Amino acid sequence: MHNPDSRYTKVAIWLHWLVAIGIVALLALGWYMNELPKGGAKVASFDLFDLGVYTITLSEAVSPRTFYFNLHKSIGLTVFFLIALRVYWRFTHRPPALTSVKPWERILAHGTHHLLYVLMIVMPLTGLLTTLYSKYGLSWFSIPVLPGLDEPALRDIFVEAHEVTAILLIILISLHILGALKHQWIDRKDIMKRMSLFK
Repeated sequence: MHNPDSRYTKVAIWLHWLVAIGIVALLALGWYMNELPKGGAKVASFDLFDLGVYTITLSEAVSPRTFYFNLHKSIGLTVFFLIALRVYWRFTHRPPALTSVKPWERILAHGTHHLLYVLMIVMPLTGLLTTLYSKYGLSWFSIPVLPGLDEPALRDIFVEAHEVTAILLIILISLHILGALKHQWIDRKDIMKRMSLFK
């Protein structure tokens, strides 16, 4: 297998994988926390996802739903900063040319990438606005960041937008992965080395 395309910079590669892991984790956590019942007994210690691997102790007792929602917000804000850094890096560093694929595949790849960037920005923004217009506000790992404005009507709009964006993001990520696998295993282009952590 031969790959005529050059690799991305190390910074771009690390940001790609950190953001990718963060987004997948947030999507999984979002699904998990929304299945939790409202209310419930308040406790100050949580066995993370009931896996018996790691226990988190809080300064005050909260319900499981509150705990996981706050965890989702904290990780989301962290990933948002990583996304901002990734967007900055993308605008200041030209990505390597994609020359080993057909023209229509290159257009599709560029279009998918651009939509992914848009959704990567819209997703945390709608989450941030949902939090802003809730009564709880935003804390980053127990550090207060923004107070809640308690505007239920606006909150509901951004909740819906956040959920729709999540669905679109899952579809695009799936297409992105399928495209990479096609080039790697069917076309034998070895394109995945462009974004591999290992040379």
